Amino acid sequence: MYRLSWWRGGEARDLLLTSSHSYFVYIVANRSHNLYTGVTNNLERRIVEHREGLVPGFTKRYRIHRLVYYEAFGDISAAIAREKQIKGWDRKKRISLIEADNPSWLDLAESLFPKLQKQIPRPKDRAS
Repeated sequence: MYRLSWWRGGEARDLLLTSSHSYFVYIVANRSHNLYTGVTNNLERRIVEHREGLVPGFTKRYRIHRLVYYEAFGDISAAIAREKQIKGWDRKKRISLIEADNPSWLDLAESLFPKLQKQIPRPKDRAS
C-alpha cells in the first residue's frame, strides 16, 4: 500500500500514473465536508464520474466530488479491506486521516490530473 500525499506534487502524480499499483481507496468530499469513501481501479475515471454526476445516489445528490485523500494498492483484496476499514471508522477518525496529509482539504485531483475540468457543471435535471 502506498499513501500518496498532496504535498509531493509531481512526484505523487508520476508514481500514480506509472505505478503497477492499480487499485485505489479514495475519499471525496463536498464543500460542507460530507464524505464518501470508495475503491476503484482507475482513479482519474472515477473522479470524472463523480464530477459529472454519473454516479447515482449520495455523491450526486450532495455534489461530492473533491478528491481529498487516496491510497494506492497492488492487490484488490487489500484495497477492499482498507475501504471497509475506513468506512467502519467514525467521522472524526476519517477527518483525522484526511487532515494528516491534506490539512486544507485541497482537491488533489487538480494536481494529479491537470486536464480535469475545474468548474463543476450544474446537473441537467435541475430546474432553473
